[in-house]
Amino acid sequence: MKAIAKIIFLSLMTISAFAQDDDDLPPPQDKKVRDKIEAARIAYITDQLQLTPQEAEKFWPIYREFAERRREIRQQLRDASKNPTPGQSDQEAVEQQFKAKQKELDLEKDYSGRLLKVISAQKLRSLPQAERRFRQMILDQVQRRQMQQERQQNLRERTQQQLQKRNN
Repeated sequence: MKAIAKIIFLSLMTISAFAQDDDDLPPPQDKKVRDKIEAARIAYITDQLQLTPQEAEKFWPIYREFAERRREIRQQLRDASKNPTPGQSDQEAVEQQFKAKQKELDLEKDYSGRLLKVISAQKLRSLPQAERRFRQMILDQVQRRQMQQERQQNLRERTQQQLQKRNN
């Protein structure tokens, strides 16, 4: 199971990183890219938590629901921070942020209780760390990809400059 998950994960990551031509890379909002990242997340977290197939079958629907609701709360917080209500004082804005954070904490408590019925407390405690490692791995890969694109662009520019010098 672990070997299969690792193979799936590595192949998805490799495909998303190298299968496309640099000039037509999809934007991050591209559904295919999001689907690949989500599949890689599932494989990675399943492997890191060492979920059995039975646990994974019950865990992922609950986790997806939790992640979606958490995303909504965080989006509301970002929107409120960017677009404060007219006439709202700084104190009220701070209070609103605390309320959103409390909503997120309450959500986490609720879903933790639900997840504890499916996986052990040890696995649940490992979940945030696995999420952070996955997120960091994706960020590192994006950064490497951007650096590779920059190097290739610099190489193209130098090649064009050399050709122009030869032609002059």
